[in-house]
Amino acid sequence: MSYFIPSMTAVIERRLLINYALDPEVAVGMLPPGFRPQLVDGSAVAGVCLIRLGDMRAPWMPRALGWGAENAAHRIAVEWDDDEGTQRGVYIPVRHSASWLPVAVGGRLFPGVHRHARFSGSETANRIRVELAASDVRVSADVAVVSEWRSRLFATVDDASEFFRAGSTGWSPRRDSGEFDGLTLETEKWKVEPGRLLNVESSFFDALPSGSARLDSVLVMRDVPIAWGVPSRGLRQAQGTNAVPVG
Repeated sequence: MSYFIPSMTAVIERRLLINYALDPEVAVGMLPPGFRPQLVDGSAVAGVCLIRLGDMRAPWMPRALGWGAENAAHRIAVEWDDDEGTQRGVYIPVRHSASWLPVAVGGRLFPGVHRHARFSGSETANRIRVELAASDVRVSADVAVVSEWRSRLFATVDDASEFFRAGSTGWSPRRDSGEFDGLTLETEKWKVEPGRLLNVESSFFDALPSGSARLDSVLVMRDVPIAWGVPSRGLRQAQGTNAVPVG
């Protein structure tokens, strides 16, 4: 499928990568065939990305026509195989946006089907609060921006940063086709800060079997210029199992 807008530039004004350690068997059940969960110390890695974008536009558009919005993506870190070997990224079963533009044309004129949501919150240099309310999901996050790193999945903030930077391609279900739309995030100025989870609730993860999703950590990104583009290689529609060894 060809898209009218093949790539876009933007600025990540604020991004919270809230991470969960997820039971691998539960993760397998949430993935389409062809994907398998990427494991860290025996756990799958899932989470929600709460991102506020600014100056979003096609590269050829003047800055005056850029727009911005709050967006969210629930995601699972995955692996898949193609002709060049094993690839890494995220599978995104559901996306949300405060803007009606991606809701209206996402999955048609550019990749990614979005559902509409209302966002609210507040932000200072050291604390970020974001709330999302949609017909199918609710999220509330209260995060402190700190200097020390706490995580059971990743020993250091650099380990966490590299994990998510390497998995910068996201795949989500295509509108009414059973195939997938892909987006790749690119930046030459990737930078993250550690955060501390003061309070996080997500109806998406709360609905999973008790104890299968455990809050782990949060990364904060601010003022990072990026480009979104269609992946250079399409996703091979793999057949068969997405199971992983669980022992």
